[in-house]
Order: sequence, then structure tokens, then C-alpha cells
Amino acid sequence: MELRVLRYFWTVAQEKNISRAAKILHITQPTLSRQIKGLEDELGTILFNRESQELTLTEDGLFLQERAGEILLLSEQTQRSFQEKKDQLLNGHFSIGCVEADNSDTLAMMLEELVSDYPQVSFNIVSTTSEEIVTKLDKGLLDLALLLEPVQMKEYETLVLPREERWGLLVSPDSFLAQKKRIEPQDLKGIPLLSSSRNEIQTMIAEWMGVSWESLNIVGTYNLIFNVFSLVENRVGSALTIEGATTNRDVSRTAFIPLYPELKTRGMLVWKKNRIHTPVTKELIKRFRYAFEA
Repeated sequence: MELRVLRYFWTVAQEKNISRAAKILHITQPTLSRQIKGLEDELGTILFNRESQELTLTEDGLFLQERAGEILLLSEQTQRSFQEKKDQLLNGHFSIGCVEADNSDTLAMMLEELVSDYPQVSFNIVSTTSEEIVTKLDKGLLDLALLLEPVQMKEYETLVLPREERWGLLVSPDSFLAQKKRIEPQDLKGIPLLSSSRNEIQTMIAEWMGVSWESLNIVGTYNLIFNVFSLVENRVGSALTIEGATTNRDVSRTAFIPLYPELKTRGMLVWKKNRIHTPVTKELIKRFRYAFEA
């Protein structure tokens, strides 16, 4: 016996008319009649005396009306209790670190849903380097982080996100490299390059090229791509970066050319192991897991 059908029965019993009850329930009259007939068949009894335009309850109908009222009231009270508990718990603040990446759109989507469901929740986004984010996680200054592979995270729980970040070369439109549709390893030999200062990224690029990092012409390193654009525009060097970090930039002043063979990395949601998290942080982790965990 479903709560939905009990609610149908209760409404008909109150209105004593199928047509009026159907309007209140926002369903068609034939649908409501079938539901009531199905309930009578399920219980093996007649619940209504059908006389002219008004329905009256039989003895069994009166019995069910009393029980249905109790069940529906208990259901509403239970739902209200859980809602009040949820509203009470999810009323906090959290901080999340985020690197420059296309996966920031994923974070925005999850935060939009969370704040929509729990308007009293607030958050702080810290956009900085991976090293700084990890340091803040260690100190407990951040609850969560959105980082990019590769990362050494033995002390952290991680959830790999499905969207891949494509690596490429950011060049000046005046560079001869801007005419290429893709950048292959031999194209980078001798080229003045700007690269991330992260050792993990440098190792990944060197392995992709099949050379030692020291053999490359690295004229500068950076932590955040923001200050690199003017260097690329002025042809100080071409920057190795992910495509997502160049989103919403003026494409007339720089050009992103993907590496080939393709080199891709994925974003990760990261949080400290064995740390007691607030209810709102747990809720966000749960939502990420529900959306992206296999």
C-alpha cells in the first residue's frame, strides 16, 4: 500500500467527490478512479458507497480513513523532522582551494546546487598554486581542494573527476609555431619555453618529449598562468599549459596549440584523511561522489 494511494483515498474521503478530489490532486478523474478501484481490490473490500454525485464511506472505508490519517500524519512529521535536522546541520562555512583549470566549471556547478539547496551555507574559494593549496590543506586552512594530476597525495583522500585537461603550447600569434595545428616533441627543441615550476609537471613534460628536463630551453617558470600571457605576447617564450587555464582569454593576442601525441591530465577533488569534517563539507564530498564516482 503506497503513501501516494493513501493520500488519494484520503482526499476523496474528504471531498466526497472524485472530480473535486482529482482537481486538488492535479490528476485526471479516470486516473483517480482507477487508483481507488485498485486500492479496493488490494484490500478486498468496498471503501465507498457510490450514490448519485456524492461518495460516502463504508464501514471499512471509515476504518481506513482513520488509519490513513495516522499514517499520513506520521509520514509528514517524519519528513519534517529530517528536513529540520538537515537545515540545522547544513548551516556552515567551508573553504576550498582551486587551481587554474577547466574543472573550475565543475566546482561552480556543484556549489550552485549546494547553495541552492542550503541557502545558509557559505564558502570561500582560494585560487593559488598547487603547492600553496596543499600547504593550506595540511594546516587545516582549507577543507577541500581541486587539483590537477599528477600529485603525490598519500595523506589525502582523492576523487578523480571525469573531465580531462588537454596540454598544449601557448604562443604569440606572430610566432611561426602559431601556424601549426599541433605541437610535436621535436617542435619544442631549442624553443624558449615557459613552464610550471612544479617538479611533477616538469617530469611529465620531459617524459612526453623523451628527453631530460635539463636539455630543454626553459627561460622561465611560473606558478600561475595569469602573469605569463604578457610574456607570451611579447615573445619572451612560449608557455606549456593546459587549455582550461586559457579559457576566456583574448584569443587574438595568444594562440593555444595542443600537444601531439595528446597529453591529458584530470582534475581531482582532494581532502585530508582522518580529519573530522563539518556536515556541510561531508555533504559536498557526498555530492561529488554521487556525481562522479564509478
